[in-house]
Amino acid sequence: MIKKNIFILFGLFIINQSVISQESYVPSEENMQARTWFQDAKFGMFIHWGVYSTLGDAEWVMQNQNIPIDRYELLPTFFNPIEFDAKQVVSLAKSSGMKYITITTKHHDGFAMYNSKVSDYNIVKATPFGRDIFRELEQECKRQNIKLFAYYSQLDWHHPDYFPRGWTGRKTGRPESGNWDNYLKYQDAQIKELAENYDIAGFWFDGWWDQAPHKEDWHKAVPYRIDGINWNLERTYKMIHDINSALLIGNNHHELPIPGEDFQMFEKDLPGKNTTGFGTTEIGELPLETCETINHSWGFNLQDGNHKSVRQLIQYLVNAAGRNSNFLLNVGPMPNGKIQDEHVKRLLEVGDWLKQFGETIYGTKSGIIEPTDKFVSTQKDNTLYLHIIDSDLNEIVIPNFKNKIKSIAFFKDKTPIIFTLKKGVLKFVIEEHQMDKIDTIVEIILK
Repeated sequence: MIKKNIFILFGLFIINQSVISQESYVPSEENMQARTWFQDAKFGMFIHWGVYSTLGDAEWVMQNQNIPIDRYELLPTFFNPIEFDAKQVVSLAKSSGMKYITITTKHHDGFAMYNSKVSDYNIVKATPFGRDIFRELEQECKRQNIKLFAYYSQLDWHHPDYFPRGWTGRKTGRPESGNWDNYLKYQDAQIKELAENYDIAGFWFDGWWDQAPHKEDWHKAVPYRIDGINWNLERTYKMIHDINSALLIGNNHHELPIPGEDFQMFEKDLPGKNTTGFGTTEIGELPLETCETINHSWGFNLQDGNHKSVRQLIQYLVNAAGRNSNFLLNVGPMPNGKIQDEHVKRLLEVGDWLKQFGETIYGTKSGIIEPTDKFVSTQKDNTLYLHIIDSDLNEIVIPNFKNKIKSIAFFKDKTPIIFTLKKGVLKFVIEEHQMDKIDTIVEIILK
Protein backbone atom coordinates (compact mmCIF):
# COMPACT_ATOMS: atom_id res chain seq x y z
CA MET A 1 0.00 0.00 0.00
CA ILE A 2 1.03 3.59 -0.49
CA LYS A 3 2.72 5.42 2.37
CA LYS A 4 3.56 8.60 0.49
CA ASN A 5 1.62 11.69 -0.52
CA ILE A 6 1.05 12.33 -4.22
CA PHE A 7 1.47 15.63 -6.00
CA ILE A 8 -2.02 16.16 -7.31
CA LEU A 9 -1.34 18.43 -10.26
CA PHE A 10 1.00 15.94 -11.88
CA GLY A 11 -1.44 13.15 -11.12
CA LEU A 12 -4.21 15.02 -12.87
CA PHE A 13 -1.95 15.54 -15.90
CA ILE A 14 -1.40 11.81 -16.31
CA ILE A 15 -5.03 10.99 -15.56
CA ASN A 16 -6.19 13.49 -18.17
CA GLN A 17 -3.94 11.89 -20.78
CA SER A 18 -5.62 8.55 -20.09
CA VAL A 19 -9.10 10.06 -20.21
CA ILE A 20 -8.42 11.36 -23.69
CA SER A 21 -7.50 7.85 -24.84
CA GLN A 22 -10.44 6.09 -23.17
CA GLU A 23 -13.42 8.29 -23.88
CA SER A 24 -14.85 5.48 -26.01
CA TYR A 25 -15.03 2.96 -23.13
CA VAL A 26 -18.56 1.68 -22.69
CA PRO A 27 -19.03 -1.00 -20.01
CA SER A 28 -20.77 -4.13 -21.20
CA GLU A 29 -24.02 -5.45 -19.77
CA GLU A 30 -22.00 -8.14 -17.96
CA ASN A 31 -19.76 -5.48 -16.48
CA MET A 32 -22.75 -3.48 -15.24
CA GLN A 33 -24.17 -6.61 -13.64
CA ALA A 34 -20.81 -7.22 -11.95
CA ARG A 35 -20.80 -3.64 -10.67
CA THR A 36 -24.26 -4.16 -9.16
CA TRP A 37 -23.10 -7.33 -7.42
CA PHE A 38 -20.02 -5.53 -6.13
CA GLN A 39 -22.00 -2.62 -4.75
CA ASP A 40 -24.37 -4.98 -2.96
CA ALA A 41 -21.58 -7.15 -1.49
CA LYS A 42 -20.48 -4.51 1.03
CA PHE A 43 -17.76 -6.53 2.83
CA GLY A 44 -14.58 -8.19 1.61
CA MET A 45 -11.29 -9.59 2.88
CA PHE A 46 -8.02 -7.98 1.84
CA ILE A 47 -4.94 -10.22 2.09
CA HIS A 48 -1.43 -8.77 2.01
CA TRP A 49 0.97 -11.68 1.91
CA GLY A 50 4.35 -12.41 0.39
CA VAL A 51 7.93 -13.42 1.14
CA TYR A 52 8.29 -10.19 3.15
CA SER A 53 6.25 -11.84 5.92
CA THR A 54 9.33 -13.88 6.88
CA LEU A 55 10.99 -10.70 8.19
CA GLY A 56 7.97 -9.70 10.29
CA ASP A 57 8.31 -6.04 9.37
CA ALA A 58 5.34 -5.53 7.03
CA GLU A 59 5.17 -5.36 3.25
CA TRP A 60 7.42 -2.30 2.79
CA VAL A 61 10.43 -3.93 4.47
CA MET A 62 12.51 -3.98 1.27
CA GLN A 63 12.12 -0.21 0.98
CA ASN A 64 12.20 0.63 4.68
CA GLN A 65 15.35 -1.39 5.39
CA ASN A 66 16.99 -0.57 2.03
CA ILE A 67 17.48 -4.26 1.22
CA PRO A 68 19.28 -4.77 -2.12
CA ILE A 69 17.87 -7.25 -4.59
CA ASP A 70 20.66 -9.82 -4.23
CA ARG A 71 19.95 -10.08 -0.49
CA TYR A 72 16.16 -9.89 -0.78
CA GLU A 73 16.20 -12.78 -3.26
CA LEU A 74 17.28 -15.03 -0.40
CA LEU A 75 13.82 -14.73 1.17
CA PRO A 76 12.02 -17.01 -1.31
CA THR A 77 14.57 -19.77 -0.67
CA PHE A 78 13.26 -20.21 2.89
CA PHE A 79 9.63 -19.13 2.43
CA ASN A 80 7.74 -22.34 3.17
CA PRO A 81 4.23 -21.60 4.51
CA ILE A 82 3.26 -25.21 5.13
CA GLU A 83 0.29 -24.23 7.31
CA PHE A 84 -1.45 -22.27 4.57
CA ASP A 85 -4.90 -23.74 4.02
CA ALA A 86 -7.06 -22.10 1.35
CA LYS A 87 -10.18 -23.78 2.74
CA GLN A 88 -9.58 -22.26 6.17
CA VAL A 89 -8.95 -18.80 4.73
CA VAL A 90 -12.07 -18.80 2.55
CA SER A 91 -14.16 -20.32 5.34
CA LEU A 92 -12.98 -17.56 7.66
CA ALA A 93 -13.97 -14.92 5.12
CA LYS A 94 -17.39 -16.51 4.71
CA SER A 95 -17.97 -16.91 8.45
CA SER A 96 -17.00 -13.26 8.85
CA GLY A 97 -19.76 -12.20 6.48
CA MET A 98 -17.40 -11.31 3.64
CA LYS A 99 -18.48 -11.77 0.02
CA TYR A 100 -15.13 -11.51 -1.74
CA ILE A 101 -11.37 -11.77 -1.25
CA THR A 102 -8.69 -9.52 -2.74
CA ILE A 103 -5.14 -10.86 -2.41
CA THR A 104 -1.72 -9.58 -3.45
CA THR A 105 -0.66 -11.55 -6.52
CA LYS A 106 2.40 -9.27 -6.80
CA HIS A 107 3.35 -6.54 -4.37
CA HIS A 108 5.96 -3.78 -4.78
CA ASP A 109 8.82 -6.26 -4.19
CA GLY A 110 8.05 -7.85 -7.56
CA PHE A 111 7.54 -11.38 -6.21
CA ALA A 112 4.54 -13.20 -7.68
CA MET A 113 2.32 -15.23 -5.36
CA TYR A 114 1.03 -17.35 -8.24
CA ASN A 115 2.52 -19.59 -10.92
CA SER A 116 3.62 -16.90 -13.36
CA LYS A 117 4.87 -18.11 -16.73
CA VAL A 118 6.30 -14.65 -17.41
CA SER A 119 8.79 -14.73 -14.53
CA ASP A 120 10.34 -17.51 -12.44
CA TYR A 121 10.42 -15.08 -9.51
CA ASN A 122 7.27 -16.62 -8.03
CA ILE A 123 6.04 -18.83 -5.22
CA VAL A 124 5.94 -22.02 -7.33
CA LYS A 125 9.38 -21.84 -8.90
CA ALA A 126 11.45 -19.92 -6.34
CA THR A 127 10.33 -21.36 -2.98
CA PRO A 128 10.52 -24.79 -1.31
CA PHE A 129 6.75 -24.50 -0.85
CA GLY A 130 6.22 -24.84 -4.60
CA ARG A 131 2.45 -24.38 -4.58
CA ASP A 132 0.23 -21.86 -6.35
CA ILE A 133 -1.70 -20.33 -3.45
CA PHE A 134 -3.69 -18.12 -5.82
CA ARG A 135 -4.92 -21.19 -7.70
CA GLU A 136 -5.83 -22.87 -4.41
CA LEU A 137 -7.78 -19.81 -3.31
CA GLU A 138 -9.48 -19.60 -6.71
CA GLN A 139 -10.71 -23.19 -6.45
CA GLU A 140 -11.84 -22.83 -2.84
CA CYS A 141 -13.60 -19.54 -3.56
CA LYS A 142 -15.60 -21.28 -6.29
CA ARG A 143 -16.57 -24.05 -3.85
CA GLN A 144 -17.74 -21.58 -1.21
CA ASN A 145 -19.28 -18.99 -3.56
CA ILE A 146 -16.82 -16.23 -2.71
CA LYS A 147 -15.46 -14.02 -5.48
CA LEU A 148 -11.71 -13.51 -5.91
CA PHE A 149 -9.90 -10.33 -6.94
CA ALA A 150 -6.25 -9.95 -7.89
CA TYR A 151 -4.26 -7.13 -6.31
CA TYR A 152 -1.40 -6.27 -8.66
CA SER A 153 1.33 -3.71 -7.97
CA GLN A 154 2.32 -1.76 -11.05
CA LEU A 155 5.29 -0.51 -9.03
CA ASP A 156 8.16 -3.03 -9.01
CA TRP A 157 11.31 -2.72 -6.87
CA HIS A 158 12.81 -5.85 -8.44
CA HIS A 159 12.45 -5.52 -12.20
CA PRO A 160 15.48 -3.90 -13.90
CA ASP A 161 13.38 -2.19 -16.59
CA TYR A 162 11.30 -0.27 -14.05
CA PHE A 163 13.10 2.92 -15.04
CA PRO A 164 13.12 5.87 -14.55
CA ARG A 165 13.01 5.06 -10.86
CA GLY A 166 10.03 6.37 -8.94
CA TRP A 167 9.94 7.65 -5.40
CA THR A 168 10.53 4.29 -3.80
CA GLY A 169 12.85 1.31 -4.18
CA ARG A 170 15.87 3.44 -5.09
CA LYS A 171 18.33 1.48 -2.95
CA THR A 172 17.78 -2.04 -4.24
CA GLY A 173 21.00 -2.18 -6.23
CA ARG A 174 19.54 -1.88 -9.71
CA PRO A 175 21.57 -0.06 -12.38
CA GLU A 176 20.30 3.41 -13.21
CA SER A 177 19.10 2.33 -16.62
CA GLY A 178 16.25 0.40 -18.11
CA ASN A 179 13.49 0.40 -20.70
CA TRP A 180 10.10 1.62 -19.48
CA ASP A 181 8.23 0.19 -22.45
CA ASN A 182 9.76 -3.23 -21.80
CA TYR A 183 8.62 -3.05 -18.20
CA LEU A 184 5.05 -2.22 -19.25
CA LYS A 185 5.10 -5.21 -21.62
CA TYR A 186 6.23 -7.41 -18.71
CA GLN A 187 3.53 -5.96 -16.45
CA ASP A 188 0.79 -6.44 -19.03
CA ALA A 189 1.96 -10.00 -19.74
CA GLN A 190 1.52 -10.88 -16.05
CA ILE A 191 -1.84 -9.15 -15.88
CA LYS A 192 -2.93 -10.98 -19.02
CA GLU A 193 -2.06 -14.40 -17.60
CA LEU A 194 -3.99 -13.59 -14.42
CA ALA A 195 -7.03 -12.53 -16.46
CA GLU A 196 -6.88 -15.51 -18.81
CA ASN A 197 -5.79 -18.35 -16.54
CA TYR A 198 -7.64 -17.69 -13.28
CA ASP A 199 -11.35 -17.39 -12.55
CA ILE A 200 -11.33 -13.95 -10.96
CA ALA A 201 -13.80 -11.10 -10.57
CA GLY A 202 -11.40 -8.26 -11.24
CA PHE A 203 -8.21 -6.34 -10.49
CA TRP A 204 -7.09 -4.03 -7.67
CA PHE A 205 -4.15 -2.00 -8.99
CA ASP A 206 -1.64 -0.14 -6.85
CA GLY A 207 1.64 1.72 -7.31
CA TRP A 208 0.76 4.26 -10.02
CA TRP A 209 1.59 7.02 -7.53
CA ASP A 210 5.28 5.99 -7.42
CA GLN A 211 6.00 7.97 -10.58
CA ALA A 212 4.31 11.16 -9.35
CA PRO A 213 6.09 14.01 -7.53
CA HIS A 214 5.83 13.92 -3.77
CA LYS A 215 3.92 16.81 -2.20
CA GLU A 216 5.83 17.03 1.05
CA ASP A 217 9.20 16.92 -0.76
CA TRP A 218 8.24 19.41 -3.46
CA HIS A 219 10.61 22.07 -2.07
CA LYS A 220 13.63 19.75 -1.95
CA ALA A 221 16.30 19.39 -4.61
CA VAL A 222 15.46 15.88 -5.78
CA PRO A 223 14.72 14.51 -9.25
CA TYR A 224 11.00 14.65 -9.98
CA ARG A 225 9.13 12.46 -12.39
CA ILE A 226 7.61 15.29 -14.42
CA ASP A 227 8.83 14.05 -17.78
CA GLY A 228 5.53 12.57 -18.90
CA ILE A 229 5.87 8.99 -17.62
CA ASN A 230 2.89 7.15 -19.06
CA TRP A 231 1.49 3.96 -17.57
CA ASN A 232 -0.63 3.36 -20.69
CA LEU A 233 -3.56 2.49 -18.46
CA GLU A 234 -5.93 2.63 -21.41
CA ARG A 235 -4.02 -0.19 -23.12
CA THR A 236 -3.95 -2.33 -19.97
CA TYR A 237 -7.64 -1.79 -19.22
CA LYS A 238 -8.68 -2.53 -22.79
CA MET A 239 -6.67 -5.75 -22.73
CA ILE A 240 -8.45 -6.87 -19.55
CA HIS A 241 -11.92 -6.03 -20.78
CA ASP A 242 -11.23 -7.65 -24.16
CA ILE A 243 -10.42 -10.87 -22.31
CA ASN A 244 -13.51 -10.64 -20.12
CA SER A 245 -15.67 -7.54 -20.15
CA ALA A 246 -17.18 -8.44 -16.78
CA LEU A 247 -13.86 -8.09 -14.95
CA LEU A 248 -13.96 -5.13 -12.60
CA ILE A 249 -11.02 -2.74 -12.49
CA GLY A 250 -10.07 -0.40 -9.66
CA ASN A 251 -6.87 1.59 -9.26
CA ASN A 252 -5.46 2.98 -6.03
CA HIS A 253 -4.22 6.18 -7.70
CA HIS A 254 -6.08 8.45 -5.26
CA GLU A 255 -7.82 10.41 -8.00
CA LEU A 256 -11.28 10.31 -9.53
CA PRO A 257 -11.72 7.17 -11.65
CA ILE A 258 -10.88 7.34 -15.32
CA PRO A 259 -12.77 5.60 -18.15
CA GLY A 260 -11.93 1.92 -18.12
CA GLU A 261 -12.19 1.67 -14.34
CA ASP A 262 -15.26 0.12 -12.73
CA PHE A 263 -15.05 1.10 -9.07
CA GLN A 264 -13.44 3.84 -7.01
CA MET A 265 -11.33 3.00 -3.98
CA PHE A 266 -10.27 4.89 -0.88
CA GLU A 267 -7.29 3.82 1.23
CA LYS A 268 -7.66 4.07 5.03
CA ASP A 269 -10.38 6.68 4.57
CA LEU A 270 -14.12 6.79 4.23
CA PRO A 271 -15.34 8.23 0.92
CA GLY A 272 -15.17 12.01 0.86
CA LYS A 273 -12.57 12.26 3.59
CA ASN A 274 -8.82 12.74 3.20
CA THR A 275 -7.40 12.24 6.68
CA THR A 276 -4.33 10.52 5.23
CA GLY A 277 -3.31 13.51 3.13
CA PHE A 278 -2.71 11.42 0.01
CA GLY A 279 -6.31 10.67 -0.91
CA THR A 280 -9.06 12.59 -2.63
CA THR A 281 -12.24 14.15 -1.30
CA GLU A 282 -13.90 13.80 -4.69
CA ILE A 283 -16.39 10.98 -5.16
CA GLY A 284 -17.30 9.74 -8.61
CA GLU A 285 -20.35 7.85 -9.84
CA LEU A 286 -18.89 4.32 -9.74
CA PRO A 287 -19.34 1.76 -6.95
CA LEU A 288 -17.14 2.62 -3.97
CA GLU A 289 -14.76 0.70 -1.71
CA THR A 290 -12.68 1.68 1.29
CA CYS A 291 -9.90 -0.47 2.74
CA GLU A 292 -8.44 -0.56 6.23
CA THR A 293 -6.23 -2.72 8.46
CA ILE A 294 -7.13 -4.59 11.64
CA ASN A 295 -3.97 -3.32 13.33
CA HIS A 296 -1.74 -0.65 11.75
CA SER A 297 0.03 -2.87 9.20
CA TRP A 298 -0.97 -4.38 5.88
CA GLY A 299 1.64 -7.15 5.79
CA PHE A 300 2.54 -9.22 8.86
CA ASN A 301 4.30 -7.07 11.44
CA LEU A 302 5.62 -8.94 14.47
CA GLN A 303 5.70 -5.80 16.63
CA ASP A 304 2.28 -4.42 15.71
CA GLY A 305 -0.14 -5.40 18.45
CA ASN A 306 -2.38 -2.35 18.06
CA HIS A 307 -5.47 -4.25 17.01
CA LYS A 308 -8.73 -2.41 16.43
CA SER A 309 -11.64 -3.49 18.59
CA VAL A 310 -14.65 -5.35 17.22
CA ARG A 311 -16.69 -2.21 17.91
CA GLN A 312 -14.33 -0.13 15.77
CA LEU A 313 -14.43 -2.64 12.92
CA ILE A 314 -18.22 -2.92 12.90
CA GLN A 315 -18.63 0.83 13.06
CA TYR A 316 -16.22 1.23 10.15
CA LEU A 317 -18.32 -1.23 8.15
CA VAL A 318 -21.49 0.67 9.08
CA ASN A 319 -19.90 4.03 8.26
CA ALA A 320 -18.79 2.70 4.88
CA ALA A 321 -22.24 1.30 4.04
CA GLY A 322 -23.80 4.59 5.11
CA ARG A 323 -21.62 6.30 2.53
CA ASN A 324 -22.56 3.83 -0.21
CA SER A 325 -19.23 2.00 0.04
CA ASN A 326 -17.88 -1.50 0.49
CA PHE A 327 -15.43 -2.23 3.30
CA LEU A 328 -12.31 -4.25 2.37
CA LEU A 329 -10.76 -5.35 5.68
CA ASN A 330 -7.15 -6.52 5.63
CA VAL A 331 -5.34 -9.45 7.20
CA GLY A 332 -1.61 -10.11 6.83
CA PRO A 333 -0.89 -13.84 7.20
CA MET A 334 2.21 -14.93 9.10
CA PRO A 335 5.13 -16.59 7.24
CA ASN A 336 3.70 -20.01 8.09
CA GLY A 337 0.52 -19.14 6.19
CA LYS A 338 -1.76 -18.77 9.21
CA ILE A 339 -3.76 -15.66 10.06
CA GLN A 340 -3.11 -14.25 13.53
CA ASP A 341 -5.49 -15.50 16.24
CA GLU A 342 -6.27 -11.91 17.27
CA HIS A 343 -7.49 -11.19 13.75
CA VAL A 344 -9.46 -14.41 13.41
CA LYS A 345 -11.29 -13.73 16.68
CA ARG A 346 -12.26 -10.22 15.64
CA LEU A 347 -13.38 -11.27 12.18
CA LEU A 348 -15.63 -14.00 13.54
CA GLU A 349 -17.24 -11.56 15.97
CA VAL A 350 -17.94 -9.17 13.11
CA GLY A 351 -19.49 -12.13 11.30
CA ASP A 352 -21.70 -12.89 14.30
CA TRP A 353 -22.93 -9.29 14.26
CA LEU A 354 -23.69 -9.51 10.55
CA LYS A 355 -25.73 -12.68 11.08
CA GLN A 356 -28.06 -10.55 13.20
CA PHE A 357 -27.92 -7.25 11.39
CA GLY A 358 -26.60 -7.98 7.89
CA GLU A 359 -30.02 -7.20 6.41
CA THR A 360 -29.33 -3.54 7.19
CA ILE A 361 -25.98 -3.65 5.34
CA TYR A 362 -26.00 -6.07 2.39
CA GLY A 363 -27.72 -4.88 -0.76
CA THR A 364 -28.34 -1.41 0.62
CA LYS A 365 -27.48 2.03 -0.66
CA SER A 366 -26.72 5.06 1.45
CA GLY A 367 -29.97 6.29 2.94
CA ILE A 368 -31.75 9.62 2.55
CA ILE A 369 -30.42 10.79 5.93
CA GLU A 370 -27.04 12.42 5.46
CA PRO A 371 -24.20 10.66 7.33
CA THR A 372 -22.69 12.32 10.38
CA ASP A 373 -20.16 11.30 13.04
CA LYS A 374 -23.07 10.21 15.23
CA PHE A 375 -25.23 8.26 12.80
CA VAL A 376 -25.52 7.07 9.21
CA SER A 377 -28.34 5.53 7.23
CA THR A 378 -28.72 2.70 4.75
CA GLN A 379 -31.76 1.97 2.65
CA LYS A 380 -33.58 -0.70 0.63
CA ASP A 381 -36.59 0.57 -1.29
CA ASN A 382 -38.90 2.19 1.27
CA THR A 383 -37.11 0.76 4.30
CA LEU A 384 -34.63 3.14 5.89
CA TYR A 385 -32.17 1.92 8.52
CA LEU A 386 -30.76 4.56 10.86
CA HIS A 387 -27.51 3.34 12.45
CA ILE A 388 -26.80 5.30 15.64
CA ILE A 389 -23.13 4.76 16.49
CA ASP A 390 -22.88 7.36 19.24
CA SER A 391 -24.16 5.44 22.27
CA ASP A 392 -24.54 8.70 24.24
CA LEU A 393 -26.99 10.15 21.73
CA ASN A 394 -30.48 9.73 23.18
CA GLU A 395 -32.49 12.46 21.48
CA ILE A 396 -32.50 12.05 17.73
CA VAL A 397 -33.20 15.17 15.68
CA ILE A 398 -33.06 14.94 11.89
CA PRO A 399 -33.77 18.13 9.91
CA ASN A 400 -34.86 18.33 6.28
CA PHE A 401 -36.72 15.03 6.43
CA LYS A 402 -39.09 15.36 3.49
CA ASN A 403 -40.54 11.83 3.30
CA LYS A 404 -43.73 10.63 4.96
CA ILE A 405 -43.31 7.89 7.57
CA LYS A 406 -45.44 4.81 8.08
CA SER A 407 -43.71 3.52 11.22
CA ILE A 408 -40.49 3.60 13.26
CA ALA A 409 -39.22 0.69 15.37
CA PHE A 410 -36.06 -0.88 16.69
CA PHE A 411 -34.73 -3.25 14.05
CA LYS A 412 -33.66 -5.87 16.59
CA ASP A 413 -37.05 -6.63 18.18
CA LYS A 414 -39.49 -4.41 16.22
CA THR A 415 -40.45 -2.46 19.35
CA PRO A 416 -42.28 0.68 18.11
CA ILE A 417 -40.74 4.11 18.68
CA ILE A 418 -42.88 7.18 19.25
CA PHE A 419 -41.83 10.02 16.96
CA THR A 420 -42.84 13.42 15.71
CA LEU A 421 -42.42 14.78 12.21
CA LYS A 422 -43.24 18.48 12.00
CA LYS A 423 -42.13 20.97 9.38
CA GLY A 424 -39.57 18.54 8.04
CA VAL A 425 -37.94 17.83 11.41
CA LEU A 426 -37.99 14.23 12.62
CA LYS A 427 -37.61 13.71 16.39
CA PHE A 428 -37.67 10.74 18.72
CA VAL A 429 -36.03 9.67 21.98
CA ILE A 430 -34.21 6.45 22.80
CA GLU A 431 -33.87 5.51 26.45
CA GLU A 432 -30.38 4.75 27.74
CA HIS A 433 -31.18 1.07 28.35
CA GLN A 434 -32.32 0.74 24.73
CA MET A 435 -29.02 1.93 23.29
CA ASP A 436 -26.53 -0.53 21.88
CA LYS A 437 -22.86 0.23 22.55
CA ILE A 438 -21.89 -0.66 18.99
CA ASP A 439 -24.83 0.31 16.78
CA THR A 440 -28.44 1.05 17.67
CA ILE A 441 -30.41 0.32 14.51
CA VAL A 442 -33.76 2.00 13.96
CA GLU A 443 -36.00 0.81 11.12
CA ILE A 444 -38.02 3.55 9.45
CA ILE A 445 -40.71 2.44 7.02
CA LEU A 446 -41.49 5.18 4.52
CA LYS A 447 -44.88 5.67 2.93
